[in-house]
Amino acid sequence: MQADDLAFDKRHVWHPYTSMTQPLPTYPIVSASGCELILRDGRRLVDGMSSWWAAIHGYNHPTINQAMHKQINEMSHVMFGGITHPPAVELCRRLVALMPSDLECIFLADSGSVAVEVAMKMALQYWQASGRPRCKFLALRQGYHGDTLGAMSVCDPIKSMHSMYSSYLPVNRFVDTLRRRFGETWQIGDDTELSTLFSSCHHTLAAVIMEPIVQGAGGMHFYHPEYLRVARALCDQYGILLIADEIATGFGRTGTWLACNHANIIPDILCLGKALTGGALTLSATLTRRYIAEIISDSAAGCFMHGPTFMGNPLACAAAIASLSLLEDKAWYHRVTAISAQLRRGLSPLVGHPNVLDVRVLGAIGVVEVTKVVNISLLQHWFVEHGVWIRPFRNLIYLIPPYIISSEELTQLIEAISDSLDHPEHFDSSIPI
Repeated sequence: MQADDLAFDKRHVWHPYTSMTQPLPTYPIVSASGCELILRDGRRLVDGMSSWWAAIHGYNHPTINQAMHKQINEMSHVMFGGITHPPAVELCRRLVALMPSDLECIFLADSGSVAVEVAMKMALQYWQASGRPRCKFLALRQGYHGDTLGAMSVCDPIKSMHSMYSSYLPVNRFVDTLRRRFGETWQIGDDTELSTLFSSCHHTLAAVIMEPIVQGAGGMHFYHPEYLRVARALCDQYGILLIADEIATGFGRTGTWLACNHANIIPDILCLGKALTGGALTLSATLTRRYIAEIISDSAAGCFMHGPTFMGNPLACAAAIASLSLLEDKAWYHRVTAISAQLRRGLSPLVGHPNVLDVRVLGAIGVVEVTKVVNISLLQHWFVEHGVWIRPFRNLIYLIPPYIISSEELTQLIEAISDSLDHPEHFDSSIPI
């Protein structure tokens, strides 16, 4: 990249969650390898974000690259309507083998948000086909499920980044943020609000949608697995579908294969994405039980009414197969366990810092919640100057590193966070949390 590329970028390229008139700084990355992002000037940044949860094997992994090279020589894309192909079949075969056995019907799409849209449409069409149309969803406050319209309607309606669109979105039901944290002792009555809400509005609900255990962009909260067990039991009691949004948490991020495994429950519909291809290409999958697929398919419509253009993209499927093959030997579990232990050792002492509200770790996720909203521009620049890539938001500085990260690289990330807390210019006390 040349200097004029950055000027063009600033003038014309609209980056996520940023302004066109006062854009946040962008940093020119020209290549990436392992756990490092290489800047145009040759500096190397240790990546603490896995490119928003996705690059669990790091960058330029030879197994994934080789699979994509082989596939692109055969075909990079072909429509999925009326056509099938080996990469899609093999990927679905592996997903059926690796995911809960009840979830055997797979719809491939091209992004996590679309996977959520697919799941919601499945639930709506299921009830319509059953002759009992329902159009409401129950979700958790401070939850996040994506940026498309349906997905936004089940994100927190008040405190999320989507609150400005509330007048345009379907009105759904929400239960307050789950207070009992992961690792705490469950108390009688913790599920009262959830149970009461089910009792009062179950007849209107098409489905309950939850991010299992970890609420991501809504605040990086880790809640007690018993909430999931209670939700599953209530869905069974009232005959309501349970959607698990594992787009961020799937494939080992929380220390178990799926976050649902912490509660030993199986949803009726499961959304996967992000790490599905190891971060190489965009791809998602929505899995459901056969009876749901059959009721939808035997309806008046005769099919499920959805079909993304790049559904089942062969190149993305090849990358996903390669990524899953890298997870088959279970080495990911030992790596995530080691990352978790080091995050606890390195971040826990920060609890006593005057700028820190809380520190929490689960699997390969480490979160430092600070007392003030961070100045993203200044703090991001400071991190880059210290050789790390960490992308904070609101009052959260967090790490979700690739599973292959070395102890030395993780230490560099932890120390950068620790040192950053001593600089008051990184925080903005004028903005309420």
